[in-house]
Amino acid sequence: MRLYFSLLVVFSLFVSQCHAGCSEVDSLTEAVAGEGFLLGCISCKRREEVPARATVDWHFKPLGEEEFRHIFHYDYPVADILHEDFSHRLVWRGTLNDDIQMGTVYVNNVTFNDTGTYRCTFHRTLFLPLSPGLVTVEKEVELSVVTVANRELTDVISEIMMYVLVTFLQLWLIAVLIYCYKKIWDEHEARQAKKAQAGQGESKDNCDGVQLD
Repeated sequence: MRLYFSLLVVFSLFVSQCHAGCSEVDSLTEAVAGEGFLLGCISCKRREEVPARATVDWHFKPLGEEEFRHIFHYDYPVADILHEDFSHRLVWRGTLNDDIQMGTVYVNNVTFNDTGTYRCTFHRTLFLPLSPGLVTVEKEVELSVVTVANRELTDVISEIMMYVLVTFLQLWLIAVLIYCYKKIWDEHEARQAKKAQAGQGESKDNCDGVQLD
């Protein structure tokens, strides 16, 4: 599942930078303590042909608290970490131009204190023909931090299917090798039989030319 989300994030980043399209994908919500985690946040423009400029802010509300903390601000090309708890731990992984549609950040060395609600806010200016339009989009991610990653049913099924497929391919390959070996051996035996028959015929012809006194 993590690989699936990462691939979708890479794809969304590619298409958003090429201005060819955009796909909104929800972020994962479970991180493992001591590892890194990708906080996903994607906001697609409704009209891709309209030029725009956006900035992104991330806020964090720890579990059990009421107030959000402003932890990160991105205004292309400058990324600012605004809270000491996340110092040197946040890395921008979003769109690399000012028309931002992906506001994803990567959290290094996740701790249990990172459990809580993350709010991603896009402040987008659309450069319309008559006058600029301002749009604000907010998305939230409820993050839980665990000691060991919980394996989802889809992951288990995918892994089982992978092993079944690998086993089937191995058996199929063995069967093909046996078939090919048998076919080559049969052809070899047939050639040897033809040579033996030809040899016997030649020997018989030689005997027919011999006259006994």
